[in-house]
Amino acid sequence: MLKKVFKLIYNVLIRIRIGREFFDIILRNSWQEVLRVNHNGLDLQFVVPNSLNRFRALTFSTKEPETLEWIDGLAQGSVFWDIGANVGLYSCYAAKARNCKVFAFEPSVFNLELLSRNIFNNDLSDKIVVLPIPLSDRLSISKLNMTSTDWGGALSTFGKDYGHDGKALKKAFEYQLVGLSIDEVIEYLKIPAPDYIKMDVDGIEQLILAGAKATLKKVKSISIEINEDFTEQHRNSEKLLVSAGLKFKEKRHAEMFNDSVFKNTYNQVWVR
Repeated sequence: MLKKVFKLIYNVLIRIRIGREFFDIILRNSWQEVLRVNHNGLDLQFVVPNSLNRFRALTFSTKEPETLEWIDGLAQGSVFWDIGANVGLYSCYAAKARNCKVFAFEPSVFNLELLSRNIFNNDLSDKIVVLPIPLSDRLSISKLNMTSTDWGGALSTFGKDYGHDGKALKKAFEYQLVGLSIDEVIEYLKIPAPDYIKMDVDGIEQLILAGAKATLKKVKSISIEINEDFTEQHRNSEKLLVSAGLKFKEKRHAEMFNDSVFKNTYNQVWVR
C-alpha cells in the first residue's frame, strides 16, 4: 500500500517543476549517502543509494565471513582478481587489508558506478583496476541477461539463459557485450595473472573455469561460489579445479542462508 501511495504522489509531483526538482534533490542526495564499516580495525566506506546496498554494507562482516577470512590469508602485495565484483566490497577489502593489486571484473552498468564510487571513497584508485567485461570460456559477443536493474543487484548471466540454480532465468533486462576467457584476458590485455581469484558469477562458474586452464595451473588459491543443487556446474567445476592441480580445502556459508534458497550454495576454497 505504501508503494502504491508513493507512486501516486510521484506521478502527481513529477508533472510540475517544483516536484521534479524535489525528486532530483532526493536522487542526488541518495548517491552522497555513505555508510562507514569497520572490520578487523580497518575503516571502509560504501555508498548506499538504496536498501540493497545498505544491507550489503550493514552485513559486511556477517554475510560472507568465510570470504573475508580467506582474504585475510592472502599474501601481502599479491595480484587478486575479483570476478563478479558487484559494488566492490571485497575488492576494497583486499586492497586495504592485504595491499593487493586488484582487478575487479563487473559487467553490470547498474553496478559500475557504485563500484567506482566505492573505490574512490576508500582512496583505492591506484590499487584497483575496473574491467567492465564479462568472462566466459572464449571470446564472444553475447547478451548479459539480468534479473534486476537495481543498483547493487546480482543473479545475472552472460551468454546463457539459466541462472545460479541452472533453471530458466527470469530476465528483466539485457544488452550485448564482448566477453573473454581468463586466459584470453591475460594474453590480449596483458594484465598480470592472478595469484588469487574470488569468483561469484551466479551460474557460469564452470564456463569461466574452462576458459582458464592455463591460468589455473599457477593460481595459489581460489574462492568460488558453487550451488550444489546445480549438479552439472558443481561436478564440472570440481573436475576443472582438480585437473589444474588444486585441492579442495573447505566450503562454508553464513547461518543466514541456512533456511533460504541458497542453503546449498557455498563459498568453496581451493588451494595448491
